[in-house]
Amino acid sequence: MARLLVIANRLQFSISKREGEFHFRPSPGGLATGLSSLPDSYERLWIGWPGIASERLTDKDKDQIREKLVTENCVPIFLSQRQLELYYSGFCNKTIWPLFHYFPTRAAYERRFWQAYNKVNQFFCDEILKVAANDDYIWVHDYQLMLLPKLIRQNLTEAKIGFFLHIPFPSFELFRLLPWRQEIMEGLLGADLIGFHTYDYARHFLSSVCRIAGIEHTLGKLNIDNRVVQVDTFPMGIDYQKYSAAVNGADVKKETEKVRKQTGDRKVILSIDRLDYTKGIIQRLEAFDLFLSENPEYKGKVTLIMVAVPSRTGVKDYQLLRERLEHLVGRINGEHGAIGYMPVWYLYRFMPFTKLVALYNVADVALVTPLRDGMNLIAKEFIATKKDGKGVLILSEMTGAASEMAEALIVNANNKKQIVQAIKQALEMPIEEQMERNRLMQERLSRYTVSRWSHDFISALIKIKEQQQKLSARKLSKSSREQLIKDYQKSQNRLFLLDYDGTLVSFKDRPEKACPDKETLNSVKCLSSDKSNEIVLISGRDKQTLEQWFGSFNVGLVAEHGGWFRRKGRDWQRIETFKSQWKQTIRPVLELYADRTPGAFVEEKDFSLVWHYRRASPELANVRVQEMRDTLLNLTANLDVGVFEGNKIIEVKNLGINKGRAAELWLSQQNWDFLLAIGDDYTDEETFAVLPQKAYSIRVGFSMSKARFNVDSVDEVKSLLRELAGD
Repeated sequence: MARLLVIANRLQFSISKREGEFHFRPSPGGLATGLSSLPDSYERLWIGWPGIASERLTDKDKDQIREKLVTENCVPIFLSQRQLELYYSGFCNKTIWPLFHYFPTRAAYERRFWQAYNKVNQFFCDEILKVAANDDYIWVHDYQLMLLPKLIRQNLTEAKIGFFLHIPFPSFELFRLLPWRQEIMEGLLGADLIGFHTYDYARHFLSSVCRIAGIEHTLGKLNIDNRVVQVDTFPMGIDYQKYSAAVNGADVKKETEKVRKQTGDRKVILSIDRLDYTKGIIQRLEAFDLFLSENPEYKGKVTLIMVAVPSRTGVKDYQLLRERLEHLVGRINGEHGAIGYMPVWYLYRFMPFTKLVALYNVADVALVTPLRDGMNLIAKEFIATKKDGKGVLILSEMTGAASEMAEALIVNANNKKQIVQAIKQALEMPIEEQMERNRLMQERLSRYTVSRWSHDFISALIKIKEQQQKLSARKLSKSSREQLIKDYQKSQNRLFLLDYDGTLVSFKDRPEKACPDKETLNSVKCLSSDKSNEIVLISGRDKQTLEQWFGSFNVGLVAEHGGWFRRKGRDWQRIETFKSQWKQTIRPVLELYADRTPGAFVEEKDFSLVWHYRRASPELANVRVQEMRDTLLNLTANLDVGVFEGNKIIEVKNLGINKGRAAELWLSQQNWDFLLAIGDDYTDEETFAVLPQKAYSIRVGFSMSKARFNVDSVDEVKSLLRELAGD
C-alpha cells in the first residue's frame, strides 16, 4: 500500500494540558478534510507539532502523547518555547509572513531568526527520516517548512516529494529583499512538485527561479540537477457539502433564529477574519464608516457584524491593531448609532462551526477585503451556505479566491470609495441577479472541492515522478557504460562526433569565453592519437576559434553548425556556397533589439547571425524574443534562411546548414564499427537523427531526445572520454 506522509507545522490535533490531563482537539482547517477523502489505497501519516511546548512535558508525557497519536496516524514533533519564539514567532511570522504578504517594512531580517528556522527545519527532517522511506509520497505544507524538501531529498534521493504554499508567493522585487532567498529557493526546489493557489503566485516563483538560479522553465517544468520539477496551480477548495448541508441542521437553525431576533429586518453585512494586518480589517471598517456618512438613509437599516478571531495575541503589533480596531468601532457606533441601533456589532472571539454557519446564513452581504491573501476560504464558505441563492459577496481582488469567483463584486481593498459603492450595489442588488451570480459560483465550488484539490495534487505528483522515471530509464547506466567501453575496445574503425559548448565545456562559463581546459584537451589529444579513431568536433563556433583551439590536433572540425568543415590535415571547405545578402536586412533588426535589451549582443558568422541574451534580464529577454521572432519570421518568409532558437540565443542562418548534414560527410566515409555522438541541445538532434541504430548517441542533460542515452553533466562526458582514452 502506498503511504502518504503529510508534513505540516501543526498536526491535525491540538493538545492542551489542564490540571494534569491532556485534551486533544481537532485543528480547524480544510487540509485534514481534503486528505481524509483520499482513497484507502493511501496509508496516511501526519507529522507536525502538537501545539504544546516541550518544557511543559515530561518524558512520560511525550510517550503518552505518542501512544495516543499513533492511533490517529500522527507523529508529534516536540518544539521548545525558545524554538517557537525564534522560528515560528520570529522568522515565520516576523520575516516571511509580512514579506510574502507585501508588507516589506514590517519584515525583520534577524540572523537569529534565520538560524532557528534552519535548525527547526533540520529537526523536522531528522524526525521524518526515522519513519520515511524512498517509496513514500511526502507532502510538505506551507511557509514554515520551505527548507525541508531539499533536506529530505539529500537523504532520500528517490522520494516523491510535493510542496504546497498556502500563502502568496511575492514578486521577485520583494522576494529578492530576503537575505536568504537563495537558500529558500534551493529548499523548495528539492521537491518534485511545487503547488500554489493561483497562476500569479506560480509565475512569481518561476520568475524568481530564473532571476536567482538562472533556470528557465518550459510549461512550468524546471530542470534541476537533471531532475524535472513541475510548478503548477491547485486552487484549494472547501468541503462544499459540509457547509451547504449544515444550513438545514437543527443547531444552525436555532442559532440563525437567535441572530435574526437581534437584527430584526435590518440588512446584515458580515465580516469575519483573523485579527491580522494583512486582512484589511481597519480599511473595511473605515469604508463602512464612509458608507454611512455618504448614505445616511441606511442608518438604522444596516448592521455590520464584525468578527475578529484572536491571533498572535502576544505580539505587540497585533495588540496595537486590536486597540485601533476597538477604538474605531467605538467611534463609528458613537457617531452613527442611536438608541436601539448599533451600526457595528464587534465580536473578538473564535467562532464555532454552528455559529459561523448561522452568521453566513443570516448575512445579506459578506465583506471579504484582505489587503493580500493566499486564497481566503471564508468567501467560498459564505457562497456554499446560500442554498436559496440570496446574498452578495464583496471580494478583494488581492485574494486567490478572486480568480475563481469573478461573479462576486470585486474591489480594490485600498479603495474605500470603491468599497462604499460595492456595499450600496450589494444592498440594492435585485434578488434575481444575486441568485444568478451565486448559482455560477456554487456550481464551480461544488465541483472543485478540497477533496478534488488533494486528489489533483497527488495525481500531479505521481505524473511528474513517472516522467522522471521515463527520462531516468534513458540514463547511461553503469552496465550501458561498461558495454560501450567493451564495444570500443574490440572495434577497429571508430568515429567520434562531439559537440563543444555544453558538452565538452559547461554553460556555467560564459559561452563566448569558454576555452577548453587541460582535461578536455588531453582527452581529445589522446583519443585522436589512436589510429583507429576519427575524432570530429562539431560546433557552432566560427572556424577561426576552432582552428586556434584544436588546429594542431589530428581531428576533423565542423564550424558554424555545419557551414564549414575541415578534414584532418586539409583546408577548410564550405558544404556549399550560400548567399549572404540577407544579412543586410536582418542585422539592423537584431542590433535594434540588442540596443533595447541591455546585456544582449549580436555575433556575425559566415553563414549566420546570432542574437545572444544570456547576460540580459530574463523577463525582458523573453519579451524581446517573442517580439523579435515574429518580426524575423515575417522578414525571412521569402528568403532561403531560417530562424532557430537555442540555449539563450536566436540564430538566423542559411537553410541547408546543419550538424547532421556535416556528420554525414564522415558517416559515408567508411563502414565504422563503433560510433559515438555526444551533444546537448537542439542542433545536436540533427546529428543524432542521421546515425545508424547501432551507434551510441548521448545527450547531456535530461530532456526528450533522439539520442539513445542521457548523462547528467559535462563532468560525466569528461569522465567517459577519459576512460576511453585510457587516462
